[in-house]
Amino acid sequence: MKVSGFTIVRNAVNYDYPIKEAIESILPLCDEVVVAIGNSTDATTELVESIDSQKVKIIHTVWNDNLREGGRVLAMETDKAYAKVSPDSDWAIYIQADECIHEKYIDTIKAAMEKYKDDEKVDGLLFKYLHFYGSYDFVGDSRKWYRREIRIIKNNKKIHSYRDAQGFRKENNKLKVKLIDAYIFHYGWVKSPEKQQDKQQSFNKMWHDDSWMDKNIGHDPTFDYSNIDSLSHFTETHPKYLINRINKMNWKFKFDPTVKKMNLKDALLYLIEKKTDFRLGEYKNYIEI
Repeated sequence: MKVSGFTIVRNAVNYDYPIKEAIESILPLCDEVVVAIGNSTDATTELVESIDSQKVKIIHTVWNDNLREGGRVLAMETDKAYAKVSPDSDWAIYIQADECIHEKYIDTIKAAMEKYKDDEKVDGLLFKYLHFYGSYDFVGDSRKWYRREIRIIKNNKKIHSYRDAQGFRKENNKLKVKLIDAYIFHYGWVKSPEKQQDKQQSFNKMWHDDSWMDKNIGHDPTFDYSNIDSLSHFTETHPKYLINRINKMNWKFKFDPTVKKMNLKDALLYLIEKKTDFRLGEYKNYIEI
């Protein structure tokens, strides 16, 4: 079984993306990892090059900054990376620049890839998600966070990145996937308030025009983390690749997880989900088999 990884990144240093940790977390699963580095203004290339592995293969791309609708540019860049995956690979593992896989799931993931490698009914593998917010001690637990997404796909060039690169489609059809007992750790909302605001002011330009940006993002120097509906304490361990980053955390974030900022409808749906593990009206960008 041959496995490739692929990812995209741009200005990882400026916006404090844990891209090095993301790549390192999938290296034990991969024979190669294709990293598409967009036209950056910082030391992103040097950061990726500092990874001590011959498996890492860098390609350089140019992002279309004029494409400011639906985050489509992210899918286009993801497809560029996927296109460079070795044609003889069986699987392709996609990791985003702010995601990480815990080493405790490596054996589970390998077993699933072996099990379904030759099963033509299975297009990919579905992961559960932990979305960290504010610090490494809290995770979002309300309906605003997606619970599952595809992160491993068959190396089939009929498959392409979908919308804003959250998931994948095959000839515009939803992929048929197997859910595995493994989590993606998502750290996109864990940065200093200054870096988070910088990211918001840049990242949202891929979805919105300048007038929307002025109205909804503004020009404040720091991001306000207090405007969140519900969080819960994270009491387990983080991937080992994050330890140095966690130890260097230089801001404070406090939150009372007993406080829920929800209207009556959302509070009721929240309670139903916590009791049953079922999310009413959940959007699924896949077909679970």
